[in-house]
Amino acid sequence: MWLGSAVFFSAVVAPGAFAVLRSYQTFNANEIAGAIVNRGLTAINVSGFVIGLICLAAGLLKFRKVPLKYFILEITSLSVLTIATAIGHWLIAANMHALRLTFTVPVDQITAGDPRRIRFDTLHAYSVKALSVAMIAAIAGFVMVALRTRRNAK
Repeated sequence: MWLGSAVFFSAVVAPGAFAVLRSYQTFNANEIAGAIVNRGLTAINVSGFVIGLICLAAGLLKFRKVPLKYFILEITSLSVLTIATAIGHWLIAANMHALRLTFTVPVDQITAGDPRRIRFDTLHAYSVKALSVAMIAAIAGFVMVALRTRRNAK
């Protein structure tokens, strides 16, 4: 479920918020869209972290029943998911929020050469990468569980 919501958020909600608000041609459309996206991204990252921890705990409890190679791959993918969402929320998003507080105007009104704008854009790129890594890890974990389940069913 987390993977579905993360993909939906990334492919539909975030681009949709920016597209709809930009269509009204207000001077702060991107600022408003960014606030909406930030709120959703918080839910995605925190829930990914919590779900990752729960799945890690569950995986560690039944590790003796799982072949070692599947266990290692599943735990690795869950660890990557958990770490990537934690970094996305508590490091990257927190730094973006702190940086945003230093702005006296919306982000789009800060010149592209301003060091704060460059830092913001860099953090945004890292945020996208962190969520992408988490989603790839979730896909990998899902595939590992499916392969293991299919193997056990034979």
